[in-house]
Amino acid sequence: MTKGVERHETTGGGGSGEGRGVPTRHHEYEEGMMEKKRVLFICVHNSARSQMAEGLVNALYADRFRAFSGGTEATRVHPAAIKAMAEIGIDISSHRSKSVDEFLDQPFDDIVMVCDESQADCPFFPGGKNYIHHAFEDPAACTGTDEKVLACFRRSRDAIREWIETDLKAVF
Repeated sequence: MTKGVERHETTGGGGSGEGRGVPTRHHEYEEGMMEKKRVLFICVHNSARSQMAEGLVNALYADRFRAFSGGTEATRVHPAAIKAMAEIGIDISSHRSKSVDEFLDQPFDDIVMVCDESQADCPFFPGGKNYIHHAFEDPAACTGTDEKVLACFRRSRDAIREWIETDLKAVF
């Protein structure tokens, strides 16, 4: 279900603010809170895996991270992703599918690509300090009854959550 993790660091284009100069670090501050790292989860359609990852990080680690998600082709948030997340008390029903183009001029601390390895069109996003690729099977590719499809989304949700709570949390 899950595969290896690749991590790459870059300077993010410099911090000069000139031309394409994207700051290497950008943190958000809330009164009385420590700085928050900005994380962008990306995949192809921004309909399932990246949406669930965004929802999980914002629900579980809102004190330390601000997560976003996008894809190369904005479509819709899959209804089964919304339902699977609601089952664990996380509401992503207000999420919308977004293109990564919406984030081009925004700096991120971490760019996390959650496409499976067979997708050659998994997007690359400039402007991150750290790049991580962790392949998850695409639950939107599941077919069958509504219950079988939902079971695929539950497996993906649980795999992403486990990865965030163990491996990704350690990386961040």
